[in-house]
Amino acid sequence: MNKQYFIELADYNIWANDICLSWLQQINNEQWTQTIVSSFNSIQETVLHIISAETAWLQRFQKKEKVVWLQTEYKGTKDEHIALWKDASKQLKEYIESFDETKISDLLMFKRFNGEENTMKYYEVFAHAFNHSTYHRGQVVTMLRQAGFTGVQSTDLLGYYRIKQQTKN
Repeated sequence: MNKQYFIELADYNIWANDICLSWLQQINNEQWTQTIVSSFNSIQETVLHIISAETAWLQRFQKKEKVVWLQTEYKGTKDEHIALWKDASKQLKEYIESFDETKISDLLMFKRFNGEENTMKYYEVFAHAFNHSTYHRGQVVTMLRQAGFTGVQSTDLLGYYRIKQQTKN
């Protein structure tokens, strides 16, 4: 694993999130908060979970003493969620771009929210953060369809690579 690989995944994450965010801008507040059976009870709660995870990892990278889990404390509007998600993904990419590649296999020590101390290699955390967002974006797609929104498209990594290749030609 090298830094460039994770910068590319960060670009993909922003690309896929931007597509997802464009869908969220098109749904109404009823769809946004509608109860839907999934890992979380609504599109809003699922999106906030993604934002919470991305911002929690950023706080851990910054060695914050107390990491804030937004999902339990944040009560913003849909537009505020959208802005927060865009910012978190951008900051995650900026962190990786400025990351010292020689430390990519170093251990990040952090506490889980249950207080348990844990360590992971930085490259494992980077991979996890992007995989986590991908997993929950897939849930958002399913939830959007259940809420009556059908204007979804693929946010698959393969699609990102195809578009990237086309822009090179």
